[in-house]
Amino acid sequence: MTVISGWPEAVGLRRYEMLDSTNEEARRLARAGEQGPLWITAARQSAGRGRHGRAWVSEQGNLFATLLTETASSRSAQAGFVAGVCVADIIAEHLRGKSVKLKWPNDVLIAGRKAAGILVEHVSDRLIAVGIGINLAHCPAGVNAVSIAEMTGSAPDPGEVLTLLAGRMLDWMMVWRHEGFGPIRDAWIARAGGVGDMIRAVTAQRPYEGIFEDLDRDGALLLRDENGTSHRITAADVFYGC
Repeated sequence: MTVISGWPEAVGLRRYEMLDSTNEEARRLARAGEQGPLWITAARQSAGRGRHGRAWVSEQGNLFATLLTETASSRSAQAGFVAGVCVADIIAEHLRGKSVKLKWPNDVLIAGRKAAGILVEHVSDRLIAVGIGINLAHCPAGVNAVSIAEMTGSAPDPGEVLTLLAGRMLDWMMVWRHEGFGPIRDAWIARAGGVGDMIRAVTAQRPYEGIFEDLDRDGALLLRDENGTSHRITAADVFYGC
């Protein structure tokens, strides 16, 4: 267990040079009896991943971190929106005057390009891992991605960004737990991209095209198709600009 200057006292921290995945380490720690709240971070990952098992390129200089925390299983997806609000705000503070938007359900975009992703997983009956990757110094080639360094000419220090993130997450998680999803939903929508626009949402069952109308009270995407039919979507890959 290690600590760094400015770290919130109520939250634990484990730092590693290399892990397969910070979410997998959270799973192992949960099995070993760790209760959280605990942040796990690594300078590099050998098997980082995003949603649907997609590989997450994990070069040193970026931020790879996971919060292991207790959350009711029925509300676990909402933790991703909490993380999205915190990550977007921190990125925006490093990019004054740039467009920083949240993409449903779990991405943060800078000028339409992916700068961060969030992966929430159950690791025990009552514990979740909120994995967060932020492109501070690098971004993958050949995809629509961007780093803070590309936009500003320099990369923030991962430890300093993680300290800010841990403090913001602690504050917003307390709001969520005491006041419900409403304040999180409002803050997310204030930074959302695509609301009111045509989108394509590809679910496991079928694709949908229509207007991204709103977030439901639990974070589901509300889409109205060309026939005026409203669809409530809880899991999908979303594409803007359709």
